[in-house]
This record gives sequence, C-alpha cells and structure tokens, in this order.
Amino acid sequence: MFMRIDKLGIELPADTKYDPTAAAAVQELMGGRFGEMSTLNNYLHQSTAMRAKKQLGPFYELVASITAEEVGHVELVAAAINALLDQAPDSSDPTKAPFEDNETPRINQHFIAGGPGHLVANSQGAPWTGDYVFNSGNLVMDLLHNFFLETGARSHKARVYEMTSNETARTMIGYLLVRGGVHQAAYGLALEKLTGVQMTKMLPIPNIDNKKFRHTRVWEQKGEHTRLYTFSPTDYQNLGGIWNGTADWADGKELEVVQGMPEATLADAPEGTPNQAGFAPNYDPGEMFEIAKRLMKNM
Repeated sequence: MFMRIDKLGIELPADTKYDPTAAAAVQELMGGRFGEMSTLNNYLHQSTAMRAKKQLGPFYELVASITAEEVGHVELVAAAINALLDQAPDSSDPTKAPFEDNETPRINQHFIAGGPGHLVANSQGAPWTGDYVFNSGNLVMDLLHNFFLETGARSHKARVYEMTSNETARTMIGYLLVRGGVHQAAYGLALEKLTGVQMTKMLPIPNIDNKKFRHTRVWEQKGEHTRLYTFSPTDYQNLGGIWNGTADWADGKELEVVQGMPEATLADAPEGTPNQAGFAPNYDPGEMFEIAKRLMKNM
C-alpha cells in the first residue's frame, strides 16, 4: 500500500520560466524507455510478483522500498513539466490562436491533450508502454535488469540536463541524478551479495561524476548520495543487509538506511495557473474556487 503526502520530494523554483522546449526534453524522463514510469512500474511489478518475500528479506525490501520512492519521482517530473508550461500564452478568445507558435520547438500534444500539461509519453509524444516492464521471476535477472535500467536512466538525465539551461528543469534533474545514482549502486551491491560480482567495477557506466553538475552538488553536500530510505515508518528493516559499509562513489562515506522518507527536503508543489485557452480548470474558475471555498468552510 502507498500513503500519499501532499508534498513534492524537493522544492522547485518559484519563478519558473515558460519553456515548452525544455518541457519537451524533460518528457523523456517521464515516459521514455529509461524514464520514471519505467523505473516505477518495473520495481512495482517485480516486488509484487516476487515469491518467498520473507525468505528473500533485504532483496525483496530493496525493490519494494525503491518502488515507493519512484512514485514520488514520477510526480516530481510531472510537476517540473507542468511548471515549464504554466505560463503558456492565454486568452479567452480562441480566434486569437493563443497556442499558435510556429517557431518554438515543442510537443503539440502538451497543448492539445494536456491543456497545457505533462503527458505519460516520451520526448516525441509517444505514449509510455508496459512493454518496458521486465518481470522475469528470477531475482538475479531482475536485479541485473534494474542495474541496467538505472544506468540508462542516469545517462538520459545527464543528456537532458545538457539540453536545457532552465533552472527548474536542472534543479529537478540534479536531484534525480543523485537519487538514481543511489538506486544504481544499491542494485549493484545486491548483485554483489548474491553473485560476488562487483558490478560498478566490471561496468563503470555511465562514467559520469555527479560533481560535474552544479545542481547535484547541493544534494551530495546534504549526504543524499549515501542514504537509502525505507519509505515506511515500520517496514523494510532489513535493508542494512545490503546497504552498508562505505561507498567509493561517495568519498568513502558511510552508507545509511533511513527509516521513513526524506522529510527534510519535502516542499509544496507549484499551485499552477488557470489557463482559459486550455479550458483548465474550465467552467468559470472564479465560481469553481468559490464553490471549493464553501465546501472547505462546511467541513
């Protein structure tokens, strides 16, 4: 089960610049083969289908707890895309073609299907597919796939970072580069416990130092590259069987399992601006807000 908290994992900049080109690039981190929809659904279905959960202990708990974190990552990428599209041209007069823009690279479906807003799709607007889910029933194969998935995800995040200078996009990507690096390392350690193979030495990919990115350094300074969260107040207490010792990728720092979630970084999500051209939230926004206000007073 999941408990939802009305917060984002991190704070996004309040003054996000309207940037449909950045929004298009960031879509790859949502619905691409190596996007957050893929990491979430791979781990969700692997952990749900895993047999002998109690006997497998920390291996099951690793996949299950990372699943919960990935739910928040899907939400964070969506929030960033929506923030990048929030200040889209607006008009109550459709004859003025407020969404017409023949010069700026963008995904037209952001405006046609999203109103404008994020899609469950990649950077070309192609929908995410369940064909990206690998759930073999074999623990070693699944962990090896997950290591590869996090490797590809981290590579794509770095490339999208290189495609935009937008501060909101880069803030989000910087955080996910660090947390994705934790997941990559965790799956590597799990494979080492099972097989003896040191994955990060055999396959040092992608060869990307987080210190090269200004937006990752702030999270490493806070120690987020050393922490694995259970995302449960009481469950998943055996993660320390895998996530322990020191990390050569973290300057030899001690690895830490944190019971619960990263509460210190939580922040309110952007409110979002009503868009008349996209009929969002449609009806008369002022009247809808008044109805909602009265309902809250009646509680």
